Amino acid sequence: MAVAGAEKRPPPERSADGSATVAIDNSGEATKITVQGASRSGLLNSLTSTFTDLGLDVIKADIGGKSGTFKDTFWVTTVEGSKVGDLDVAAVQSAVEVTLAASPKAASVRPKLKVPGASEDRQELLHTLMDTYVKNDVLSIQQSIVNHVEYTMARTRYKFDDLEAYMATAYSVRDRLIEEWNDTQSYIKEVDPKRIYYLSMEFLMGRSLLNALNNLDIKDQYTEAIQELGYKLETLVEQERDAALGNGGLGRLAACFLDSMATLNLPAWGYGIRYQYGMFRQVLVDGFQHEQPDYWLNFGNPWELERLNVAYPISYYGHVSVHDEGGRQVFRWNPGETVTAMAYDNPIPGFGTNNTINLRLWAAKPDREFDLQAFNTGDYVQAILSKQRAETLSSVLYPDDRTYEGKELRLKQQHFFVSATVQDVVRRYKEAHDDWEEFPEKVAFQMNDTHPTLLVPELMRLLMDQEGLGWTKAWDLVCQTCNFTNHTVLPEALEKWPVAMMEKLLPRHMQIIYDINWRFLQQMRQRFGDDWARIAKLSIIEETEAGEKTVRMAYLAVIASSHVNGVAKIHSDILKHDVFGPFFDIFPERFQNKTNGVTPRRWLAFCNPPLRALITKTLGSERWINDTEMLKELREHADNPAFQKQWQDVKATAKAKSMALIERLTSVALPKNAMLDVQVKRIHEYKRQLLNVLGIIHRYDLIKRMSAAERKQVVPRVCVIGGKAAPGYEMAKRIIKLVSAVADKVNEDPEVGDLLKVVFVPDYNVSVAETIIPGTELRHHISTAGTEASGTGNMKFAMNGALIIGTMDGANIEIAEEIGEDNMFIFGALADAVPALRKERAEFKPDERFLHVVNMIRTGQFGWADYFHPLVDSITYSDYYLLANDFAEYIATQERVDAVYKDPAHWTRMSIMSTAGAGFFSSDRTIAEYNKDIWKSKPCPVPTYSD
Repeated sequence: MAVAGAEKRPPPERSADGSATVAIDNSGEATKITVQGASRSGLLNSLTSTFTDLGLDVIKADIGGKSGTFKDTFWVTTVEGSKVGDLDVAAVQSAVEVTLAASPKAASVRPKLKVPGASEDRQELLHTLMDTYVKNDVLSIQQSIVNHVEYTMARTRYKFDDLEAYMATAYSVRDRLIEEWNDTQSYIKEVDPKRIYYLSMEFLMGRSLLNALNNLDIKDQYTEAIQELGYKLETLVEQERDAALGNGGLGRLAACFLDSMATLNLPAWGYGIRYQYGMFRQVLVDGFQHEQPDYWLNFGNPWELERLNVAYPISYYGHVSVHDEGGRQVFRWNPGETVTAMAYDNPIPGFGTNNTINLRLWAAKPDREFDLQAFNTGDYVQAILSKQRAETLSSVLYPDDRTYEGKELRLKQQHFFVSATVQDVVRRYKEAHDDWEEFPEKVAFQMNDTHPTLLVPELMRLLMDQEGLGWTKAWDLVCQTCNFTNHTVLPEALEKWPVAMMEKLLPRHMQIIYDINWRFLQQMRQRFGDDWARIAKLSIIEETEAGEKTVRMAYLAVIASSHVNGVAKIHSDILKHDVFGPFFDIFPERFQNKTNGVTPRRWLAFCNPPLRALITKTLGSERWINDTEMLKELREHADNPAFQKQWQDVKATAKAKSMALIERLTSVALPKNAMLDVQVKRIHEYKRQLLNVLGIIHRYDLIKRMSAAERKQVVPRVCVIGGKAAPGYEMAKRIIKLVSAVADKVNEDPEVGDLLKVVFVPDYNVSVAETIIPGTELRHHISTAGTEASGTGNMKFAMNGALIIGTMDGANIEIAEEIGEDNMFIFGALADAVPALRKERAEFKPDERFLHVVNMIRTGQFGWADYFHPLVDSITYSDYYLLANDFAEYIATQERVDAVYKDPAHWTRMSIMSTAGAGFFSSDRTIAEYNKDIWKSKPCPVPTYSD
């Protein structure tokens, strides 16, 4: 290159911006450029780009410096291999100075973290090579996407379809997640805080692309970048399959908790299973539920990182032998079958923070050593069968347990998940600690329901049999680190495993459980004497009248945990005084309540952008997204007609979007002016979708009897029901069929027309919820009081301004406290009245309208009379969930709903007050309470700037 007017002499050493100097020596075979100063974050990449732009090659570099200063030297030549011409040195000097002056902002600088085992010079070099985060300008994003099209996916960058565009976009976002995830893990390792390990069989993650873009606050840049490449972000989002690694509220709660842990900068890990097939895909054929495999991994999962180097042996069957080692009795489990657990890591970003925590999921593979031995001995069939048995462990969530084989597979799944997790945690702890004294100060386990309870005997086994600790020390460590969240009050949902099955499958664990139980009962005997009736109520081992023994997993969890919590006030009270009453009498200090919450990011800010914008405009900032207590300020605007109009417009936009999705999923044309009335959740008798259907039939019957004038006064309704029934739950499946049968009758009746439409939304999942919830106007939460532990769905609907018709059950009680009972439609018997009502049900005379509606089903007015007989009988005779008792008040409350809906100002005020009072139900608040009262860890925000 040639620069006009350049002087023929080496330029002097000059300062570019007061903090760095540039010196050029052109006397050697290559041009030597030395840059020296006190701040160089992002400089290396910028300088190399500058040299490339100048047509120079860097043939050698010496990157050095310490104690806050640096000195980097580059030897450059032209592309032809010669040094820079003397006349061009000044131009090079000027270009380098411009680069120095344009240093990156501090927010883009990565923290300088310690590299174990590396010298100070090498640490400096490793940091300098990648000392800034990937840029998030539109051009950099486009380059990142196209790079992945070509280099990751090996597709031509000139032509790639929507799926390939989605995959490349996901990989580019993952790059940004990995940076923060690596920095988070490295920093936490450096600080060595108390780590939180959240164990859950379910993680209902949904889609990741939009969630990650929003949490990283780069959605707008990606939208523009993708659009300029010729695609639409909305289209690419639809290419992603939901990660349905959960069933319902339990799994979605776990996902929300991870989001909050990351946002609150907690040093936490989630642990679960990487199911090959998600929760089944629900298909309706003639109104009947059919289950199909959910092939969510068909096209790969760009959000996960396979960790082939993280693998643990998981053992089953066999026998236990006893040995004497140095005068000490040692137990050795000789397994009959071994599989390998492989790790898959999934970065989970926080919002408004650099922290990205890890969800580690385990997948089952055949044992490597056994597999090799089988092939070496020519036993190929056995090797193939071993592979199939192993992979079955992580194939599907909750295998059908109506058979012995199904029960055994479910128990094997739980041990597989827990054993891999415990081995991983123990390995991580031992990397930084030489003894076990600090284990309780560095580890906190949280068992999400009873499914991970095998954590207790497995941790005991590892500590005693492999680490050589005595029983007393091992048990002390277990009790100090384990914590248990219970999620049910239903007796059938409290897991029990046959002792015979446990002895066969996990013989060493059964020994340990027997020992735990014996020692605990001895303590209780010292306390209560020979009160065997009382002691029997505390036993982990339950013996039926038929002589069958079972292991009560919830009791094991309670005995071994330092903290036991329910998930709503009413639920926690029931645990204390009923479900776990005998234990609460002994150690009341162990029991707590932690009312559930949902992440306000995904379930308001991200899924409802128009409402987010209105709230932000009204409150003056977006700080409310992480500080939802600020939503209370909306109360000041609830009676403002101008604000009400804005609120109505936002709700109308969301409702139109919801209606469009429902129409697409059900092929039913819906009236746009109708109230959108929704009950979406798992189908279960206690959730009383059947009561909703009876109310719909009653409304249909009323409309049919009305005159033309009376029909003009009817509030049109679109009644939406959705949710999956467990494959073996026949009554739930009959309820789904009844909904479909009623829908067929109602929707085709010309006399009813648009006054009433009924639809069942198939395959309800997280992504569908993200569209339906924002547009819903009336939300059903009508479970029998005292049966629903919490009901996090209600929190999502309330946040988005839906009004709740419901019983005082689960979190509804606290929702009423926060938003005001006058802003809900409450009905039904209270929990303390339910036991007496059940006893008196046989003498109870139901409302005539209830009997009439039930008779309409019984006599076949909706077809399928024989198929619906079990449903009709269940509410005619036993009626355990008290549908008849609550029916009259339910109908009266529905009439009140109609009356309020006719008054838009009143309805809108209630809607505003609903959102304004929903801030308490942020999972950030829930997780902060868990950490304060149970885990007692310290937030570890990754430094945002270190130079």
